[in-house]
Amino acid sequence: MTSMLKTGIAAIAFAATMATSAFADANHVNITSTDLALRGVDPVSYFTEGEPLDGQVNITSEYNGAVYRFISEETKALFEAEPERYAPQYGGFCAFGLANGYKFDGDPEIWEIVDDKLYLNLSPAVQDRWTQDIPKFIQAAEGHWTEVKDVAPADLNP
Repeated sequence: MTSMLKTGIAAIAFAATMATSAFADANHVNITSTDLALRGVDPVSYFTEGEPLDGQVNITSEYNGAVYRFISEETKALFEAEPERYAPQYGGFCAFGLANGYKFDGDPEIWEIVDDKLYLNLSPAVQDRWTQDIPKFIQAAEGHWTEVKDVAPADLNP
């Protein structure tokens, strides 16, 4: 192998390692390529407005390696005071998917608040299935979450 080829391979391996380590901390939060959680929806709006509302691009806060947007400075302050209360369960991944040990995208428009906690699901059909036995699925998801929290979704999903 030529030294130039070896250098190129080493550079690619280093870049892959850096990219992997940069995202390793974010595996437990469902984010966009720009680290945006909930696709920009204000997590507090589910609780205060009863619906998901798009946050403002200039009102943000970071939590668990993800950027959250807010509709106002007031909802941002509520979030910052108690982020674990307002952030979606399972990092915003699909609750039904987690009940089955997988990390699928959670759609901010497909949601349910159960016992003052926010849960997202992948689609209306998945949400319908999840609502057939919410306590059972939450219990299963809780068990899986501890095992898969830090695993990249691609390493779990079929």
